[in-house]
Amino acid sequence: MDTDCMTLTRFIATQQRKVPGATGDLSQLLYSIQSAVKAISSAVRRAGIANLYGIAGIVNVQGEEVKKLDTLSNDCFINMIQSSFTSCLMVSEENETCIEVDLEHQGKYVVAFDPLDGSSNIDCLGSIGSIFSIYKRASEGTPGLKDALQSGRSIVAAGYTLYGSATMMVLSTGHGVHGFMLDPAIGEFVLTESKMEIKPRGKIYSLNEGYESLWDKAVSEYVRCKKHPQDGTKPYGARYIGSMVADVHRTLCYGGIFMYPATKDNPKGKLRLLYECNPMAFIVEQAGGMASTGKIPVLDVVPESIHVRSPIFLGSTDDVVDVLDLYKKHGI
Repeated sequence: MDTDCMTLTRFIATQQRKVPGATGDLSQLLYSIQSAVKAISSAVRRAGIANLYGIAGIVNVQGEEVKKLDTLSNDCFINMIQSSFTSCLMVSEENETCIEVDLEHQGKYVVAFDPLDGSSNIDCLGSIGSIFSIYKRASEGTPGLKDALQSGRSIVAAGYTLYGSATMMVLSTGHGVHGFMLDPAIGEFVLTESKMEIKPRGKIYSLNEGYESLWDKAVSEYVRCKKHPQDGTKPYGARYIGSMVADVHRTLCYGGIFMYPATKDNPKGKLRLLYECNPMAFIVEQAGGMASTGKIPVLDVVPESIHVRSPIFLGSTDDVVDVLDLYKKHGI
């Protein structure tokens, strides 16, 4: 056993000491999120035994059936963040409006999160995850919608947790990307991937090809060129899990591109900007990659509402540039 391992708690404390004038509020907030995902990880592992599979009997603001684990995960995030005394406002995929923290518990940060991404994979034991991004509030006085509707360039920290063959948290506070594996023996996240970097070009593309008939010309041509290259190179491999956390994590590790483009049915895209696209775009950019809507960087988009959607192309820089060149070619 390593008696001097770098745990997530220790890592956060070490990073805090490097920032002159740091109050420790961000550290405290990250500790609370760490506690929430540990609880969710435990629930995911015990879901079948604890009767947490299946539908909770309600529909969320996105019009999706809510699973029992969705509800539990949402409650974990809300309760842990609220009790940290560091946040004034929360935005959750599961709540129609912003969640304002009571005055007694308020702090200076805004947290947007998807408590359990990939819900369709829950009952079949597929990989699922949690995603979050943290902003500083943009106004004085009573927190409101303005504080939540900030572009991704205002993110101070973002991360995701993957509940797969193991539980892993990937985190960035704007100084690179680091991965921490949950060691069940000691109940702590341990640093296993320091300064993660994405390859300039990969060999994998990832998107739901069931919607091929609804794609625009740029996406159709891109996928066709990767499946049937005309320059003598090997075709790209196709991988798609249906959980953004799992698909993006694979893209971060192996390179390539993850795409969820706009379609005829969803002209503004399907994934939500604040708590899905922005956190992942922040992490990928910090790892040396690129994230775009097809027109502008994802992090430059200013949200109009808390549940606004966006198309997204993220991953290895050269692969994303290939897509952007096709959008320019077709004048889209």
